[in-house]
Amino acid sequence: MSVKIGNIDVGEFPLLLAPMEDVSDPPFRALCKENGADVMYTEFISSEGLIRHAEKSKIKLDIYEYERPIGIQIFGNNIDSMRQATEICQAAKPEFIDINYGCPVKKVTKKGAGAGILRDIPKMVSMTKEIVKATNLPVTVKTRLGWDENSKYIVEVAERLQDVGIQAISIHGRTRKQMYKGEADWTLIGEVKNNPRMKIPVFGNGDVDSPEKTKELKEKFGVDGVMIGRASIGYPWIFNEIKYFLKTGEHLSKPTIEDRVNVCKRHLLHSIKWKGEILGVAEMKRHYTNYFRGITNFKKYRIQLVTSNDPQEIESLLTQISDKFSGYRF
Repeated sequence: MSVKIGNIDVGEFPLLLAPMEDVSDPPFRALCKENGADVMYTEFISSEGLIRHAEKSKIKLDIYEYERPIGIQIFGNNIDSMRQATEICQAAKPEFIDINYGCPVKKVTKKGAGAGILRDIPKMVSMTKEIVKATNLPVTVKTRLGWDENSKYIVEVAERLQDVGIQAISIHGRTRKQMYKGEADWTLIGEVKNNPRMKIPVFGNGDVDSPEKTKELKEKFGVDGVMIGRASIGYPWIFNEIKYFLKTGEHLSKPTIEDRVNVCKRHLLHSIKWKGEILGVAEMKRHYTNYFRGITNFKKYRIQLVTSNDPQEIESLLTQISDKFSGYRF
């Protein structure tokens, strides 16, 4: 049976691309969409930046037809600013508005935004209610189990957020204190999903890094879909690999070095087209290591890729990599 966020059909067991700062921009989202991601989210956008018309925030509102369905994710700690930002986001015509209650980074949490709001659940509920009232789009939430081991109230929190009108919730199986360390605990995600009071889709997030792991989590905890973050960086193929495995029980062939080089080249071209040459080239540097992770004797090429600022030179290097490592078995 298909899962719906509001009245939007997102497939039978949707795979969601997690919103990741400095990663899930339009160039990266395009590659993930081509490789099977069902639902996209933008990088998280500051509500204060939006209402002050900051260019860095406004550019993150860029969405494209091929990405749909897509949610714009916002964060902040001021309820009125979040309400105003919601209205600005609605004008960009996404399918949903997503609220970031999960970012664990100190500069965000110390202001009471992101996962910082997990220390003030009444405010979290009030803010969500106002955002729901400010838009006619479905509102979704991304959050964590709690602030720390002693405040894992996610089962009650999910109920309360549903009661004020959210249409789906994605839960990362760690507390804020854990950041990204240790193993994600899906037990409470399963409790939220299997709570008879919950009627909205519940998506699990955290350590979804293989087809086998996805199948295990789906069967054990009954979630409506999974959100994939770090495992997709440099490896957008993971979405189709998971879908194929869930459908057939078999594995797709791993991408070859030629596949990796071709996708990396396209990522670079997308990046330059969207951000301009200087920024497009600079921001691709964080991706090269991920595309070619695991290749032995690659250090020389990695250094050349991250030090070059010439797109033609980088493209030539990528072609050399394809030739040099042709037939490499991952």
